[in-house]
Amino acid sequence: MDGALYAFVEDFRDEGVNQVLDRVTAYGLRGVTVAAACEQARDLTPHGASRLTLRRDGVHFPPPEDVFAGLRLVPPVQPGAGDRPLTELRRECDERGLELHGWTVFLRNAALGQADLDVTVRSCFGDRGSPADLCPSHPDVRSYAVALARAVARQGVDTVVAEALHFGMFAHGCHHERCFVEFGPMDAFLFGLCFCHHCMRRATDLGVKAEVAREECARIVAGVLDGDPPAEGEVTRAALTAYAGPEVVAYARARSESVTSLVAEVSAAVTAEGAVLTFLDATGAWKGYADGLPPAGLAAHDAWQFGVDLVALGDLVPSFAVPAYARDPRRVAEDLAAYRRSIGKNPVLRAVLRPGVPDADSAEQLAAKVREAGEAGADAVDFYAYGLAPFSALDRIPAALEG
Repeated sequence: MDGALYAFVEDFRDEGVNQVLDRVTAYGLRGVTVAAACEQARDLTPHGASRLTLRRDGVHFPPPEDVFAGLRLVPPVQPGAGDRPLTELRRECDERGLELHGWTVFLRNAALGQADLDVTVRSCFGDRGSPADLCPSHPDVRSYAVALARAVARQGVDTVVAEALHFGMFAHGCHHERCFVEFGPMDAFLFGLCFCHHCMRRATDLGVKAEVAREECARIVAGVLDGDPPAEGEVTRAALTAYAGPEVVAYARARSESVTSLVAEVSAAVTAEGAVLTFLDATGAWKGYADGLPPAGLAAHDAWQFGVDLVALGDLVPSFAVPAYARDPRRVAEDLAAYRRSIGKNPVLRAVLRPGVPDADSAEQLAAKVREAGEAGADAVDFYAYGLAPFSALDRIPAALEG
């Protein structure tokens, strides 16, 4: 089965381009998905030159002046970007017959958000308390996303893998979080909805009573902040209707128009530059990231919470990447089968698996998930991520693919 390995520019810089690509080839993979545009993080990197790696918001190439000319938002530039590491990677991948994919974090950028808070999401209380979350409805953010897509495509990548090209969640709004109030999943969802001018106007144009939705969210969340018991249960449209009312649900669903139209613009820009867009839906990562034990609701059924309309995107996007972060192979199969049903038969479906903890304890367990992914309709299986996993976990990949 086709597959690629996610990796960071720092991995190649630390260990050598040839050494890392030789490993990719030895694993039986056909490509590498390199982080062309990152968000800030502190990562444990077990075989890196630095065992703790600090990452910044920004791109690993000089932003093309003509692409960002006149735009308010321009991506920060990573140290060493002037060396053009992606150009070297493209050349070395070509020599080995490997594909090169440009992993791009679009709308999570605290550096840009902190500099211009008005482009970030706005809570039901009017707060701009999630500086890393750029709002997909804001015109300047949309122009930035299209320009970033064009810029990455120009680096010679075969595909642009679009992460965070949708709304975010309340629980992941800043690099360092402190919250000593107990929220239920529905309360946190309501607190994470964006009520900026642009989102409210778009919802109003679709016939939604946006101000009613905002007031209801503020009333419910304020009650929890004041000591009301948090809501129980997972976020579903039916449960949310009963808890917050139909206007809140209508408002949440209206957000998909912003995401769908933005993805369409980004996909067109990538195609115009000679590459292909792969849309990475973060729902599966959000549900199973911490422990590989996602709650019952399938990721494809919960994607609407990020403003992602899979049925609509299935007609627009040529390729999807789905983080299937689960220990249970059957759950991997169920998640991927649900995506295949939602997006239809034509888009390429790429499963993203973690070869080690917390999702896999053995080569046999990883092989079972690769097998289930293929039977559920996945066309490729990718692995996340080279610099974050110990070699003992990465070494499970060949046997898993052969199985």
